[in-house]
Amino acid sequence: MEISEHINALRREGALLADAAARTDLTAPVPTCPDWRLGDLVRHVGQVHRWAAAYPSQGLRTVLDEAGTQAVIGPDPSDAALLDWFREGHAALVTTLEEAPAELECWTFLPAPSPLAFWARRQAHETAVHRFDADAAAGSPGPAVDTALAADGIDELLRGFMTRGRAKVHSDGLRTVQVRTTDGPGSWRLTLSREPLAVTTEESPEPADLTITGPARELYLLLWNRLTVGQTGQAERAGRPDQAEQAGQVELSGDRDLLDLWRDNAAIR
Repeated sequence: MEISEHINALRREGALLADAAARTDLTAPVPTCPDWRLGDLVRHVGQVHRWAAAYPSQGLRTVLDEAGTQAVIGPDPSDAALLDWFREGHAALVTTLEEAPAELECWTFLPAPSPLAFWARRQAHETAVHRFDADAAAGSPGPAVDTALAADGIDELLRGFMTRGRAKVHSDGLRTVQVRTTDGPGSWRLTLSREPLAVTTEESPEPADLTITGPARELYLLLWNRLTVGQTGQAERAGRPDQAEQAGQVELSGDRDLLDLWRDNAAIR
C-alpha cells in the first residue's frame, strides 16, 4: 500500500472508532480486551496517536523515555472531554503524516521503506484493530476492514512484529503454518521452532502442519486475536461467540492446536 492509502485508512478507522464510542457508554466492557472498559480503549488509542505523532513531527531519532512520553501525551482527560480529546489527537496525527516530508528521518521499530511509511502503516493498523474493539464494546459490527488494508496488516504482523526476537511464538519441535487469503494474492508460511518465528511469502510444495485460509479481513482479525474459529469454521467475535461474523468462512486444515499456541503467545505489547 502507498503512504497516502495508509493515511486515508488511519483517517477512516479513527473516525469510525470515535463514532462507535460516541454511541456507547464509556463503562461498557470491551469483549476483545477483557481487562478494559471502552473508556480505557479510547484513552489508549488517543495516547498512542499523540506518542506516534511526536516522532515525525519533531524528528525524534531515539525512543522517548517515560518523562518524554508523558510530556507528549499530556494530562489525562475527563470522561466528559474524552471523545473531543481523542478526535483532536487523531486529527493531529493525520495532519502530521500528511504534511511530513518524504525524506523524513526519525525513530522507528519495524523495517519499512522509510520512517514516514512506517508510521503511516503502523498507525493505520493500530487504529483499525482497536476500531474493531470499539465496535465490539458497542455491540454492533462496523464496516468490514478494507481487503487491501487487511492483507497489508497480516503482512505487518507476521513479517514485522512476529519475527522480532521479543516475540514469543515458539515450538519445541519444527512446525509450519500456511496462511492464505481467498480474496487476493496473500500467502505466508510460518516456521515455528525454539528460534524466532521465520516467515516467507513463497509457497512451498510441502504441506504445512496447519493451513488457514479465508477472506483477508477475517484472517487479519483472527491473527490479531480478535476472532475465534468454531468447529464449523465460522469466524466469531473473540469473547462474543453469540455474535458470529457473517462475512465469510475461515478454513482450518491440520493441527488446530497450533492456532491455540498462536492465540496464547502472539500478544503485542
